[in-house]
Amino acid sequence: MYDTALLIGRFEPVHSGHLALLHEALRMAPQVIVVVGSAWQARSPKNPFTWQEREAMLRDALPLADRSRVRVLPVRDYYNEAVWVQAVRQGVAQHTQHGAHIALVGHFKDATSSYLRAFPSWALIDLPRQGSMDATTIRDAYFGATATTVDQALAPLAAQIPASTLAQLQAFAHTPHYAALQEEWRMLRGYRQAWSAAPYPPVFVTVDAVLRCQDQVLLIRRAHAPGKGQLAVPGGFIEQRETVWQSCLRELVEETHCHLPEAHMRAALQSVAVFDHPDRSQRGRTITHAHYFDLGDAPFPVVQADDDAMLVQWTRIDQLAGMEEEFFEDHFHMLDHFLTITGAPLRG
Repeated sequence: MYDTALLIGRFEPVHSGHLALLHEALRMAPQVIVVVGSAWQARSPKNPFTWQEREAMLRDALPLADRSRVRVLPVRDYYNEAVWVQAVRQGVAQHTQHGAHIALVGHFKDATSSYLRAFPSWALIDLPRQGSMDATTIRDAYFGATATTVDQALAPLAAQIPASTLAQLQAFAHTPHYAALQEEWRMLRGYRQAWSAAPYPPVFVTVDAVLRCQDQVLLIRRAHAPGKGQLAVPGGFIEQRETVWQSCLRELVEETHCHLPEAHMRAALQSVAVFDHPDRSQRGRTITHAHYFDLGDAPFPVVQADDDAMLVQWTRIDQLAGMEEEFFEDHFHMLDHFLTITGAPLRG
């Protein structure tokens, strides 16, 4: 018997495999902590539900007697395993006594499950696969349907989806979020299919510009899927005959009309960081080179939205922490790296 059992996942959405692991955790310990990942991410086809919506799915699928024994711990992605592991540890420590006997319950599905080995001080309970269902199959059927055909689309999978989750999926299909996510899902599906005939999985190279001036940062709202309407820093794909530096300046001009002399930009450049987490982009393996510029107290450059930006805006840095759920992919974490917004437990 353990003092606390842990379950870690994204639960997008909750299905029978998740519940089987959760019931095993409840059997092992009087208290269960469910670490819900990808918290505060903007909605996307991979992460369509807020952590609060996923908490409701988990709780509603449990008997009333068990709900009070479960504590949900939301944790952001960070796109850096060392930072994420310490955030999980700190969160768990707040809800357990020092020296508590803790078990981590999970299943090694594939390479994405390697995080289970990142907590050597906890007992790892590696269970066999619990059923044949996975959340990706559910999401593909769900977003491939329409608001009026969701029931039929999910019918072949219904035996492995809790009734409460099915009800929440049906209700969600009648919200504006569903239609927007469908558009994203179709775009990403087509994008991946277009590259499916390549002899090797493609690796894309992009650039981003984090431009600071008077303690504000330049942001855009994306005009197209993926991430239509979400906040991002200016950037895009490198072109064949460009260096990453040239691409960065070009994308900044194309999206914001921020015309500053190259010498001025070189003087303002503070650092360059590579963001290369394998899961940072749903379009596929994408490595970006983010350039951080600080114009100090200089006058704000004139900017105007264009190209892939529907809006361009200067935003106070002290307001960014409350805007995390509006950001495309890992762009909030990119800003956090340079500007230290969240006070992450450590830097990788």
